[in-house]
Amino acid sequence: MNKRILIISAALLFIILAAGGFLLIRGGNEQQSNKMSETTPARSTNSTGIPETAPIEEMTPTNAVPGKYIDYKADVIATTSGTKLLFFHAPWCPQCRDIDTDIKASIIPSNTTIIKVDYDSNQSLRQKYGVTLQTTIVKVDDQGELIKKYVAYDSPTLDSIIINLL
Repeated sequence: MNKRILIISAALLFIILAAGGFLLIRGGNEQQSNKMSETTPARSTNSTGIPETAPIEEMTPTNAVPGKYIDYKADVIATTSGTKLLFFHAPWCPQCRDIDTDIKASIIPSNTTIIKVDYDSNQSLRQKYGVTLQTTIVKVDDQGELIKKYVAYDSPTLDSIIINLL
């Protein structure tokens, strides 16, 4: 019986030590990975094709306009520069509220304006772009012509919008 307790105790100790070692190694790798991503400069090539490094801040265009999230009004497409995304939002829609919250909590890409369109009161706009479901996001050009549209109902996040439209 004492041998059995000793074996079980040894096995438990081994499991605990192995799990602790795994967590220690895993945590160290994550810290190392995070540290590297913060300090690793972006790579580019010069005219000879030899890679050279440049600080990340140098890669951001100096003329980049911060992204915006605004409400729809009649002249907004004509008076807004950059990429325009019409977000057909209904206040009663849980997925719409999730997208709205995520947009407000996130950083909108530079030179991008997300225009919040009330789904219920803008039926002519819905008809123009063939929108039949709230959570639809429509990418338009400077003349308001449809470029592409995406329904974010199943993935109501800004990231899914960025992946599918930008």
